[in-house]
Amino acid sequence: MSEPNKPLGSHFAGSAPQGSREHFASRLGFILISAGCAIGLGNIWRFPYITGQYGGAAFILIYLLFLVILGLPVMIMEFSVGRASQRTAAGAFKALAPTKHWNWFGWFSFLGCFILMMFYTVVCGWMLSYTAKMGLGTFNGLDAAATGEVFNSLLANPGEMVAWMFVAIVIGLLVCSLGLQKGVERVTKVMMVALLVLMAALAVRSVTLPGAQAGIEFYLIPDFGRLLNDAEGAFSITQLGDAVYAAMGQAFFTLSLGISSMEVFGSRIGKERSLTGEAVRICGLDTFVALVAGLIIFPACFAFNVDAGAGPGLVFVTLPNVFSQMPLGQLWGCLFFLFMSFAALSTVIAVFEMIISFAEEKWGWDRKKSVVINGILLIVLSIPCALGFNMWDSFAVPGIGGVQDLEDFIVSNNLLPLGALLYVIFCVSKKLGWGWDNFVDEADAGKGLRFPLWAKGWIRFGLPILIIVIFVMGYIPKIMTWAGIA
Repeated sequence: MSEPNKPLGSHFAGSAPQGSREHFASRLGFILISAGCAIGLGNIWRFPYITGQYGGAAFILIYLLFLVILGLPVMIMEFSVGRASQRTAAGAFKALAPTKHWNWFGWFSFLGCFILMMFYTVVCGWMLSYTAKMGLGTFNGLDAAATGEVFNSLLANPGEMVAWMFVAIVIGLLVCSLGLQKGVERVTKVMMVALLVLMAALAVRSVTLPGAQAGIEFYLIPDFGRLLNDAEGAFSITQLGDAVYAAMGQAFFTLSLGISSMEVFGSRIGKERSLTGEAVRICGLDTFVALVAGLIIFPACFAFNVDAGAGPGLVFVTLPNVFSQMPLGQLWGCLFFLFMSFAALSTVIAVFEMIISFAEEKWGWDRKKSVVINGILLIVLSIPCALGFNMWDSFAVPGIGGVQDLEDFIVSNNLLPLGALLYVIFCVSKKLGWGWDNFVDEADAGKGLRFPLWAKGWIRFGLPILIIVIFVMGYIPKIMTWAGIA
């Protein structure tokens, strides 16, 4: 492991045993980096378009409910396991569990982070590419069809896809190579502050556009009619069910829980602050970014009479066309995709830190060796996704799709929910894992908000059932396709 930097202020380092383990230099660093891991394209890309599909503010209320009862408890559990053990997933469960049954779970987390980055770095490359294209004026004067063709041309060009993927990976590796405090913490702080400043500027520009009022009302005033009724205005239980599942899935997946990407940051902090309070702040910041992203997108879409529920193409096809019609659109478009790039890179850097720290702890490598070996693997293993849109576009798994769809399915539909379920079992069952009392004691150590003891029944029984529902419902459409029903 690289030489540790002494935390700025021994108070923050706390009473947790540090040994040679490098801790965050500040509480703000921990919060911003953890939030940066959670804040990603799920907030800014997926959240706005599914909000548009399911009726705006009414959908957001359901999403916030599930964020509190589903995402927040699992985040606290990941932080607790990390801080109590002062280890990454490579050794955390071995340190806390009375049996050897949990030793394998570190590999589960390591694999999950690797597969996530195999396609996430490609999408991050898209954001970097669009930042450059916007800055160079590629979209100036293009209509909607021509704007869509720019994206199709990017996907069809294997050299361009691999090149931008490579840039995303190299940026993440260079930051992590500098260490926790000098690299990950320092750079992420700057990126997160820049991200928030860019968001504020873009939101002000969007809500002050002529005709933006309708988009603000759509986004901020709940209309349960749009949530409960189909396109013909008749009540539809299917529409409601789809909306609830989408809100439940978004609240869960936006935090990237279950693969220990948050656990590693818990292992880098002391016991001055309760983990419940810290997790609430991180979830709050994550949600704030998602909500403000909507304030950027919806008023602009309504101002230029563009469908706000346009699906995944909203960011890469619809919005560039909106910016091309906007005064100083090239500037605002470039700032928007720079903001998107910061959001994506913050997640890349955070997950890279987990991968690199895991290897340091598991095999005793120093940071340089871990960065080089894992970097080579990440580059090689990310190439199939980049080529899956062009040279390897004939590859498809029935009911799932191409390379990126398959990798996303493995992580989102399998590793994330199953990993989160295992965290819950580990933290509530003394017989099977660490146990409820140990978990609550760790979560409550320090000043701040205490974990609600009255929620024990929900955490023990309701939360696992809800996670299993998410897991099963993710497979239903696939099974129907495989059975020839859909």
